[in-house]
Amino acid sequence: MPSYQAPLRDMRFVMDEMFDYPAHYASLPNGEDASPDVVSAILEEGARFARDVLLPINQSGDAEGCLLEGGEVKAPKGFKEAYQQYVEGGWPSLAADPEQGGQGLPPSLAMMLSEMICATNLAWGMYPGLSHGAADALRHHGTDEQKATYLTKLVEGVWTGTMCLTEPHCGTDLGLIKTRAVPVADNAYAITGTKIFISAGEHNLAENIVHLVLAKLPDAPEGSKGISLFVVPKFLPNAEGNPGERNGVTCGSLEHKMGIHGNATCVMNFDGATGYLVGPPNKGLACMFTMMNAARLGVGIQGLGLIEASFQNSLSYARDRLQMRGLSGKQAPEKPADPIIVHPDVRRMLLTQKAFAEGGRMLVLYTAQMLDVVEHGEPGEDRDHAETLLGLLTPIVKAFLTEVGFESTNEGVQIYGGHGFIKEWGMEQLVRDARITRLYEGTTGIQALDLLGRKVLMSQGESLKVFTKEIHKFCKAEADNADLKEFVEPLSKLNAEWGELTMGVGMKAMQDREEVGAASVDYLMYSGYVTLAYLFARAAKQASLSLTGEDKAFYAAKLNTARFYYQRLLPRTKAHAQMIQSGAGSLMAMSSEDFGLGFEI
Repeated sequence: MPSYQAPLRDMRFVMDEMFDYPAHYASLPNGEDASPDVVSAILEEGARFARDVLLPINQSGDAEGCLLEGGEVKAPKGFKEAYQQYVEGGWPSLAADPEQGGQGLPPSLAMMLSEMICATNLAWGMYPGLSHGAADALRHHGTDEQKATYLTKLVEGVWTGTMCLTEPHCGTDLGLIKTRAVPVADNAYAITGTKIFISAGEHNLAENIVHLVLAKLPDAPEGSKGISLFVVPKFLPNAEGNPGERNGVTCGSLEHKMGIHGNATCVMNFDGATGYLVGPPNKGLACMFTMMNAARLGVGIQGLGLIEASFQNSLSYARDRLQMRGLSGKQAPEKPADPIIVHPDVRRMLLTQKAFAEGGRMLVLYTAQMLDVVEHGEPGEDRDHAETLLGLLTPIVKAFLTEVGFESTNEGVQIYGGHGFIKEWGMEQLVRDARITRLYEGTTGIQALDLLGRKVLMSQGESLKVFTKEIHKFCKAEADNADLKEFVEPLSKLNAEWGELTMGVGMKAMQDREEVGAASVDYLMYSGYVTLAYLFARAAKQASLSLTGEDKAFYAAKLNTARFYYQRLLPRTKAHAQMIQSGAGSLMAMSSEDFGLGFEI
């Protein structure tokens, strides 16, 4: 079975030394509750829960999967008991509003807990993970009655939530949905339709499930402008607010999947189910985006957690596994062969995992600060600034971290060799679980269009300038710092190139809108690599100031990792830049019929 220790030392480096989280928390309204002692206790206890409760049921949950019997789904053995411990520990309410029974702590603390959960049991973590998004949507858009009925239960964790978007005939293009909502008595609607790929759609972990469902009213306009959002509980709450009559929503089948076997991915049938409108009519997509944006950050954290899990186990294996002698001679002469960690190519793979884990953690915790300010900060310039950065960085967190997450888990299998390909060691499960993260909550291509098309070009590049100005100021301030020259000079050039590439795509797009789609994925990956370069430069600065302290080995490793990133991973930007500049010509030159295999298919 794989092992796991929460990377608390690295978390504290990023939080306390790089981003000064103690001062950040103190600056938030009621931020004194997130004192260093409280934060430390939460991280320590979260690490214990992930390691001792979730990790032991990860492989068994993958092997057992979920079972559908008579319309009811049973999660794998141990999942329900783990969820009960999670609820009893108060974890669901960590960052929720005290008015709904929450603890009122900053969202960033919940995101750190999420990394640990995703690293130890991604499938289990999806059950409570979706509930946070459902609660956010109701908090922002629900009526007072809906909040009283559903939100408190979601915050307590005794009920869980889902998001029901996709249908058999449509995925990302939600304007094509066929699910209908017909008005009936008492402000209720009869919801009829079928939704697919619904994570945690049916299970036995909680006493009720609150579905947030996209549907169309009878008089709705065509396309995405005619989508409304409804809350549809599995059991209709009775007068006391407890689960009462069974609603007309059932699980028709479970999907047979490549990974995340421990999570119930359901086909959900709504047969005149009673639902209630959330937000204004025909504005459901905007309301659902509250939940989707939270989910996109959550999926990025899934990528990070899987990178960390793969790296830790790859490192342990590479230190123990004996294979050949080092190219420069025996490294462990007392042994019949050297540990494979002495070989350069194994180190390349390990350092790739390490760099993406540490860089991804910096990205998540940097973005988490923006989320804290947006959710808890006072209205004004600082919150507007944070909201712009959060919007820009969300698609990067989601797509970049899941792309490199899949790469990193594959490297884990490669390090194990043949042992990585068999189930015993657990490395192939990480690959299978990681694969879905590039798909759900919007594929990499959709995130890329959101970043380049909506966030950057539609703002005339202003959202990007907010971030590149920050990078420019850092580079200018450290221009004369000899210790950082190897980082600042290439970062400064890439930062300028980022703006030039953006302008180039924008100019081409004025003549041909296909240019945006042609450039978007490479643009997102380029953006991710430059963003991590900025964060590694900041980490290198902090590490270089601490090399003479007691923990100098940690800081020396941080500097070496930053150098590896700059020398071996950051050059990938050159290829992405070239592909961005190549344009849409070769992609769009052939008609669909001209793809030609020389025979009909």
